[in-house]
Amino acid sequence: MMNIKPSAAIRKNYNEISELCKRSGEPVYLTKNGEGDLVVMNIEAFARRESMLRLREALIVAEEGRIKGKSGYSIDNVADLMNAAVQEVLDGQRK
Repeated sequence: MMNIKPSAAIRKNYNEISELCKRSGEPVYLTKNGEGDLVVMNIEAFARRESMLRLREALIVAEEGRIKGKSGYSIDNVADLMNAAVQEVLDGQRK
């Protein structure tokens, strides 16, 4: 559901707008003179969205490389790399 509020709402009802952003996890669109002006969102929702965008970009780059014939990693290679990373973390925790 799209939340749309006039820009004056942010000045008059900051706490209400903040709570709406936190509760819904969605951005609130602010209008000025009936036209779109700003988007306000909860910081956690923003961080999640940014993480998803970075992941999507990495996946697109990987897919473009695959399409161009760039060699990738086999499932066994990825499993070995993941196991090595986990082991490194565990070793670091033991120190």
